[in-house]
Amino acid sequence: MGKGGGCVPSKKAHHVLPSSPRNHTSSPAPIPYSGDLKSTHVTISPQPQPPRKLRIFVVFYSMYGHVEILARTIKKGIDTVDGVEGVLFRVPETLSEEALEQMMVPDKGNEIPQIDQVDMLEEADGILFGFPTRFGAMPAQMKAFFDSMGGKLWLEQRLAKKPAGFFISTGTQGGGQETTAWTAITQLVHHGMIYVPIGYTFGDGMHQLDEIRGGSPYGAGVVSGDGSRPPTKTELALSEHHGKYMASIVKRLVQ
Repeated sequence: MGKGGGCVPSKKAHHVLPSSPRNHTSSPAPIPYSGDLKSTHVTISPQPQPPRKLRIFVVFYSMYGHVEILARTIKKGIDTVDGVEGVLFRVPETLSEEALEQMMVPDKGNEIPQIDQVDMLEEADGILFGFPTRFGAMPAQMKAFFDSMGGKLWLEQRLAKKPAGFFISTGTQGGGQETTAWTAITQLVHHGMIYVPIGYTFGDGMHQLDEIRGGSPYGAGVVSGDGSRPPTKTELALSEHHGKYMASIVKRLVQ
């Protein structure tokens, strides 16, 4: 992963209206008031505040950029649902700079913030976790992040009842599009979170056989090949659908 004039009058200036000529030798008599001053008051009604937007955290690890592309597209889908917004976060890297250079991993930049404190997950109304596969399971970077979610988050079940899901990147079609999600579900179970798959809600796009396609009923996905294959239009459309679908579920469960 990619880890948001003109001149104005002075407040001190006093504007005085021009005075009109009047007779200073006589003043009008005061008008007597016989009412009860204590009973007179003005009630100011508070302005209604707009409802808080529900937030779905899209928390991901991306080494060569494929998962990041899916994350951004998923956020795009989330943001199309009224009253819901997606928030992107990277998980911390565990490899050394030397190792990353040897693997020719591109610089991730600072546009997407890194989620340094796992307690921040409590602020989310729903979470989508994205990561590449490593022999049919999540990579060490993502596993380290989940391991850091112990302590109070797990002990006090602070993430219980929170909807969550996954999106995956693999090198081949049989490289773990489904098994990577299977092995990750255990993380949600121990936190009491609600796993939200997409099923076959994408429609005909889930049944296409004329091209290589990532994604499964477990969530959106991309097949990266040797790292040079970009996501296809179908994979991107499925990712956007995943974001919309997750937003609709979170909106229904929370409201």
